[in-house]
Amino acid sequence: MQKIMIHGYSGKMGQMVEQVIKNDGTFEVVAGIGNKNDLSVHYDTYFDINSCEKVVDVVIDFSNADAMDGLIDYVNKRRMPLVICTTGHTDEMIAKIKECSKNTPILMSSNMSLGINTINVLLKQISNSLYNQNFDIEILEKHHRGKVDAPSGTALLLANTIKSALEDKVEYTFDRTKSMNKREKKELGISVIRGGTIPGEHSVIFAGNDEIIEIKHTALSRKIFADGALEAVKFILTKQNGLYSMEDVIANKAGFN
Repeated sequence: MQKIMIHGYSGKMGQMVEQVIKNDGTFEVVAGIGNKNDLSVHYDTYFDINSCEKVVDVVIDFSNADAMDGLIDYVNKRRMPLVICTTGHTDEMIAKIKECSKNTPILMSSNMSLGINTINVLLKQISNSLYNQNFDIEILEKHHRGKVDAPSGTALLLANTIKSALEDKVEYTFDRTKSMNKREKKELGISVIRGGTIPGEHSVIFAGNDEIIEIKHTALSRKIFADGALEAVKFILTKQNGLYSMEDVIANKAGFN
């Protein structure tokens, strides 16, 4: 049975992915890195990842961007496959992750949901056509009151996909209170809501003349992200060194690679 380390085991998603792994029965969690010592878990836990000398086959990261620097050094030194499920990385950290992926397989995604990533593939195919038919494009995302980064990594993932698919160069608009001008065609609006316990909701709105197309994804449970993370683990363990995304997982499941 292959062995997993959960980096960020003490958070809600770390606990969720542990349960999904247990129910799957294919892997065994043997180590957890977190900010508390939980005696209720059945594996060894550590505050500092460098204190862990366990032999593991793959690491799942559900921590936070501030903890990424030490994690990348750890897996790079050991040539250990890594699935990164956190958001909020700086450009410098993304560059470091890309450099590390030359030595070990890494999968990184702003959202581990298979549904969101299927939508992302769809956006690549339809965005330019609708934009050229004078559809304005807006993204609305909603999350629980405790989420600190805004807009969400998923909203930026969808926005970047749309932006790269368009022939025109568009600019993101985050705050319409700063301008009293009418909306320009070459805008891609991103709006944010924070409140309650919303696990996550993302809508991509194509607003045309007298018609609206809305593509919406609602996370009814955080379990979908843990399920996706486990699919990512199964995928990355079959791959050579390189940087992968959940789109690669989708393509693999569809038999495209």
